[in-house]
Amino acid sequence: MKNVLIILLIFGTLMSCKKMQHQNGTTQQANPAKVTIVKNGEQFELQVDGKPFYIHGAGLEFGNIKALAEHGGNSFRTWRTENGKQNAKEVLDEAHKYGLKVMMGIEVARERHGFNYDDATAIQNQLVDIKRQVMELKDHPALLIWGIGNELNLQYTNPKVWDAVNDISKMIHEIDPNHPTTTSLAGISKKEINFIKEKCSDLDILSIQMYGDLPNLPKLIKEFGWNGPYMVTEWGATGHWEVPKTSWGAPIEQNSTVKADHYLTRYQQGIEVDKKQCVGSYVFLWGHKQERTPTWYGIFLENGDETESVDVMHYIWNQKWPKNRTPRIESFVLNQKTAYENIMLQADNKADAVVKIFDFENDKIVYRWEILPEVVQKSEGGDHEERPKTVEGIVFNGQDGTVTFNVPSQKGAYRLFVYASDGIQHSATANIPFLVK
Repeated sequence: MKNVLIILLIFGTLMSCKKMQHQNGTTQQANPAKVTIVKNGEQFELQVDGKPFYIHGAGLEFGNIKALAEHGGNSFRTWRTENGKQNAKEVLDEAHKYGLKVMMGIEVARERHGFNYDDATAIQNQLVDIKRQVMELKDHPALLIWGIGNELNLQYTNPKVWDAVNDISKMIHEIDPNHPTTTSLAGISKKEINFIKEKCSDLDILSIQMYGDLPNLPKLIKEFGWNGPYMVTEWGATGHWEVPKTSWGAPIEQNSTVKADHYLTRYQQGIEVDKKQCVGSYVFLWGHKQERTPTWYGIFLENGDETESVDVMHYIWNQKWPKNRTPRIESFVLNQKTAYENIMLQADNKADAVVKIFDFENDKIVYRWEILPEVVQKSEGGDHEERPKTVEGIVFNGQDGTVTFNVPSQKGAYRLFVYASDGIQHSATANIPFLVK
């Protein structure tokens, strides 16, 4: 009898530990989520285990997963199963720990990178490798959707890529009956919609990526004849290809306050308005990245500070603003000129800049200034781009958002950056391009 009691005590302790491990997110549940698309009349609904799941998501390669959950997001997307820092299993485990679902990206070769979609052997080898990836991850409870490739229509000529995408989707459905498939298009056109309808009938959801033109998406969806469910898998700041340029060709980046205001209106007009076909979205980017500048697309700064666009996403996902708001930029000038006035400076001369900040809580603002040369090797389609190195030896003198500095001695194209922090990991940021003669 004593031995039986000991065994029962050990068993109870083990079960208790297992329960605690599950609660702490260190152990997966046995079963994958069952994700389906349900149509009620003209309305499509994404469901997880039979319950509605509208995607409040973000694109997140290396960003703060915990912060996403804390701000009210319920999902994030990746672009590949191996990002160089974490493998997909680790990413899914962390998502599960914080109660998030993942649209798992699958890297599919692009024609613009040299892949030949007339090469049957290369296509078959790619399919085999993708099957291996799917087999490893398909039963994870945090998995939501498979994202087959990203912007495969960018700078391509061979429509056979869509045959390959459809074959990948068929393979996934054969071995994983629990998760839908999609592919993400760069923009939307009648031609691509027709290709998807003709060649990719196995896909469950269409995914569109749009920036400045996002408010037109619901109209274009109808105009181009897409009648199925869709998501917006990238949206956010106005793209560097959509903004005005200086006379020397530098795209003019909007400041963090203008961006935040656009995030809200674009969501309301381009995503939220379509209650019938749109099943959610992934804002770009929950983190930071270098693309034309280090601040253009990320809604976090390199030091981890949140920009005002994070406030907007918090509002969208919770219908209320965060308790402490990020500083707003009221104005920013260099030598009394805005970024739109083709500012040209003389090498080694003095220049001055003024930024005016509003903070909702009147937090003490700390200012940081930086000059970067313009990017020389420009990436396309989100490919890797090297961050320019900070110009050394520039001394900024001033206080409370007003500075004087020496213009760089080497002629060329530069940007003056300002970062205004409230001291509790919220920052406003802006930059002004200028040309040194």
